[in-house]
Amino acid sequence: MWPHYLKPFTVFCVLSALWCHYADAQDGNLSASTEETVKRGEYLFRAADCAGCHTAPNSSELTGGRPFTLPFGTIFASNITPDKQTGIGRYTDTEWLKMLHEGVGKGGKHLYPVMPYTAYTLLNDKDALAIKSYLFTLTPRKIEAPENKLSFPFNQRWSLVFWNWLNNENKRFVAATDKSAEWNRGAYLSEALGHCNQCHTPRTITYGLSKKAYAGTVQMGWYAYNLTSDRQHGLAGWSDAQLKSYLSTGYAKGKGPASGPMAEAVEHGLRFMTPEDIGAIITYLRSIPPQASGPIAQLMPAPPSQVDTEEHARGQKLFAQACSGCHLMDGQGRQSDWAALAGAHSVSDPEAHNLIRVLLSGSSLMTEHGKVSMPSFTGAYTPDELAAVSNYVIAHFGGKRTDVSSAEFKK
Repeated sequence: MWPHYLKPFTVFCVLSALWCHYADAQDGNLSASTEETVKRGEYLFRAADCAGCHTAPNSSELTGGRPFTLPFGTIFASNITPDKQTGIGRYTDTEWLKMLHEGVGKGGKHLYPVMPYTAYTLLNDKDALAIKSYLFTLTPRKIEAPENKLSFPFNQRWSLVFWNWLNNENKRFVAATDKSAEWNRGAYLSEALGHCNQCHTPRTITYGLSKKAYAGTVQMGWYAYNLTSDRQHGLAGWSDAQLKSYLSTGYAKGKGPASGPMAEAVEHGLRFMTPEDIGAIITYLRSIPPQASGPIAQLMPAPPSQVDTEEHARGQKLFAQACSGCHLMDGQGRQSDWAALAGAHSVSDPEAHNLIRVLLSGSSLMTEHGKVSMPSFTGAYTPDELAAVSNYVIAHFGGKRTDVSSAEFKK
């Protein structure tokens, strides 16, 4: 036992040690184990594509504000910087795990499942807390996200208790003993971190995931294509090299470039992943049972079709005038591979979902050569002109007849 007159000195030493540890952390002098955790957390943060949703429009900060427009209203992404008033700075480890696994935020506030906690629930505690450690090293930004604009009864957060009973099992990932280590790694990266099924799986009437895993579906106007092993609709027609290139760079020769939300997933997450992890994802995707659903993909780059010149004369003229400078008339792309259209799924979709979205809102992607982008064309061309060029592109490069209406560009 310490003599009673030494006890105050002991308390002082303990407090001094704690303060030095805190000060070192604040000054960036983290211990080796903490640095390793933060570094791993950054990698996991990238793999989880958090920045894709939580980065405000026209910003590089994780301050939220991005709108998600749904049939029942608009939900805005939250600030995930470590600010204590408007961000995540007051979250304890226990609260953080409850938020990621159960969709229940600080103070018992239920999160809307536009935040993919039904995928993050599969994260083990170590990985989930590593992400938190990384985020807490970032600069706090005091920016309040806009209030959600939801109609009744969807603005009643307490009702999500029942939604979670139906749609969130709140279970951690368990490795399959009959599968390889690579397959299990790919499953964890795809299902838990990358939450690929959240976009590529059709929803039920309650907006939970259906049994048609990875069969493809429309999400906020964009078509998230079929990722199953179906040959006509899915990925069976892709080589491993094409998949590796597409996932890590946003472009695959003969398959065209990524656009919209998929381009964001590549830019913010997939391009930072190791070749081994990209390979593991491919191994897992190859094992998904085939589902004959969605538009048929081109199995190889199709030569430009002979289109009805009278029907598509206007679209052809507009394409030559406004598009061929980058894409070329044969769709091979001029300035870069990312301008290639030949073989892209989007130009063989008779409903032209993603083609319409790109013309409406544009698309961009950061590559090893810098940012490549296509602007919105709504300011320079009328809805009738955009419909004409859409019909021409689908017929010319996809060999499909379609009837895109100008009404699609007036919504």
